[in-house]
Amino acid sequence: MNGSTEHPLHETLLHDALHAHVRESGGDAAGARLAGLADGALRVARRRQRLARTGVGVAAVAVVATAWVAFAGGTAPGAQEVRPGMGGGAGKAVPVSLLPVTSATERACAQGSGGYTVKASANHPASCVHADRAGGMSDIRVASATAEKSTIDGTWQVEVTLSPTDRTRFAALTGSIAGAPAPRNSFAIVIDGKLWDMPSVTASLTGGRFEIIGTYVGDLTSATAHNLADRLDPGR
Repeated sequence: MNGSTEHPLHETLLHDALHAHVRESGGDAAGARLAGLADGALRVARRRQRLARTGVGVAAVAVVATAWVAFAGGTAPGAQEVRPGMGGGAGKAVPVSLLPVTSATERACAQGSGGYTVKASANHPASCVHADRAGGMSDIRVASATAEKSTIDGTWQVEVTLSPTDRTRFAALTGSIAGAPAPRNSFAIVIDGKLWDMPSVTASLTGGRFEIIGTYVGDLTSATAHNLADRLDPGR
């Protein structure tokens, strides 16, 4: 998977060191913020490495826990909670929505606000993400999806490939948000009404591929990643 010669050793060491600091300090709020930033740096390095290999442009990852700049929110009804879905069989070839992010704030979504709540973890507070359903790509069927394990840090992700038609639309979507300030340069990956990832971009992604890593580093287990790939891939 990771064929690039670039190796984000610095980010990996920073990630491990800051998480060790959080454990030693008892998990105070400042340490938790630093750990969140380290997660973000590691995800940025990993994403750049993979996209450099495929030649689809440079992208960074907007970790929801560190994108606390509030912008005007969306208006879609019904708050959703991030809770990666399990189960396969009849759920295969489920559609995916790729939606421009309009805001990310450090609190759970209010009931009926139309946002996606990212649950709090040991190192991250809860957050609320709003996305533009009307301005994104809703309910698309992917061409393929594969679960893969990172050779850098051992975490799992799902690599998704779009159809030629959706590839063109995806390039236009990512190109339209690339110049916006964070978090509006990000797109929400929504499956079954749940937010699975929120990558940010710095240029149009023309290769028709993206990866689902999770809202935080290490969110996906082997079982979850394989289950999601099976449900997304129409050929499985």
